[in-house]
Amino acid sequence: MTTTTLRSAPPTRRHHDWWIPAGLVALTLVPAAAGAARLVDLSSGRTEENARFFDLPVPIIVHVVGATTYCLLGAFQLMPSFRTKRPGWHRTSGRILVPAGLAAALSGMWMATLHDLPAQDDTALMWLRVAFGSLMVAGLVLGVLAIRRRDVRTHQRWMARSYAVAQGAGTQALVLGPIALLVGQPGGGVKAGGMGFAWVLNLLVAEWLVRRSQAAQSSRRV
Repeated sequence: MTTTTLRSAPPTRRHHDWWIPAGLVALTLVPAAAGAARLVDLSSGRTEENARFFDLPVPIIVHVVGATTYCLLGAFQLMPSFRTKRPGWHRTSGRILVPAGLAAALSGMWMATLHDLPAQDDTALMWLRVAFGSLMVAGLVLGVLAIRRRDVRTHQRWMARSYAVAQGAGTQALVLGPIALLVGQPGGGVKAGGMGFAWVLNLLVAEWLVRRSQAAQSSRRV
């Protein structure tokens, strides 16, 4: 008598990548709240702190709305399972994200170069903002061009880099927040160094996430 052993099918792998958008949304909340507070402050009248925004409030309004929209919606673009299951949503939200991201980056660079520098800022920080803002704009443009020629991998990498730059404010709060609590509001080289470190850290994490996702996609095709 022969005994036949039946092999059960491997269990379906469940996706456990909800931590990606959850973490990114949480990271967005601090700068989003700060931006909302800035807009409320502008609506209450001119003060010494908001004077550089008060005479021409359009750039700060565009920056806050654009950056918040971009960071909140974009959090789900970096979730591999969500992109796979809802490609239509991915494309539709992308058409909102690109203009929002461009508006956030361009308005940020406009304010960095044309507004008076705050007391805690220096020229090095101004140029850091211009450099990373330019990288964000370039990433969005190159990402759109890549997907138009159906180069998905390049599209993902450039879009992730742009998003990493946009999320700089959240990481900067985590980096500089403890310093502010311990010794007071940082300024000059300390502030510039902390913000630059946060941008670079975000870019490294974005590269890791995208490469990990692309490696997993390649292994499933084999």
